[in-house]
Amino acid sequence: MPVWQAIYEELGSDNFEIISVAQDTGGEEAAGPIYDAAAVTYTHLIDVNHHISALYNLVNVPSGVWIDEQGRIMRINEGTYAASHMDGAFGTDEYVPIVRDWVAKGADSQYVWDSDKVRESIIERTPEAERAQPTFLLGSYYFTRGNDAKAEQYWTEAQELDPTSWNYLRQDLQYEEGGSAGPQWRERRNRIEAAGGTYYRSLEIESDN
Repeated sequence: MPVWQAIYEELGSDNFEIISVAQDTGGEEAAGPIYDAAAVTYTHLIDVNHHISALYNLVNVPSGVWIDEQGRIMRINEGTYAASHMDGAFGTDEYVPIVRDWVAKGADSQYVWDSDKVRESIIERTPEAERAQPTFLLGSYYFTRGNDAKAEQYWTEAQELDPTSWNYLRQDLQYEEGGSAGPQWRERRNRIEAAGGTYYRSLEIESDN
C-alpha cells in the first residue's frame, strides 16, 4: 500500500483513480489498521464477502485490474507486489512503469490488451469452483456470528471445491496459528512451485499493439 500511495500522489488526477479492495471477512477490525498505517488517500474498501474476487475471478491478492473510462477491462489478473517493497523476496518492479505508460497514453499504451487477450486472461471456473463461492459465503456467515467450527467446515469445503484459490486458503489461515502467510501457506506454495507451478501468474509486459 505505501508503494501505491506514492504512485497515487504522483499520478492521481481526473483520469486516474486507484481503488483498493481488501478481501477480508474480518472487516474493519482486521483490514482497517492496515489502511490507516499506510495513510492511503485513494479509494479503499473492505470486502468481507470477497465479492470482487468472485466478480473478476481473482484467485490471489494483490491482483490488478485495469478499467478504462467506459468500464472496459484493459488488463487483468496479475500480481502487483513490488519486489523492492518485499525486499526482493518476490514480486516485480516492472508493473509500476507500465501503469505510468497507461495513465499517460490511455488506449494507445502498448501495454493495453485487446479483448481476446483479456478474455484469455480471465480464469475460467470449473462447475465445482462455481459452487465454492457460495460455500465460502456460508463459512463467512458463520464466522461473523462466532461459530468458528461451522466457518471452518465451509471454508475447508470451499478450498476443496476450488483448490486454485489462494484467497480461500489465506482467509481461512488468517484466523489460525501461523496466519495467512505462515507454515501452511509456505508448504502449499513450495509444493506447487516445486511441481513447476507458480504462486502468481507471470507479469506479461510485451506490446499488444
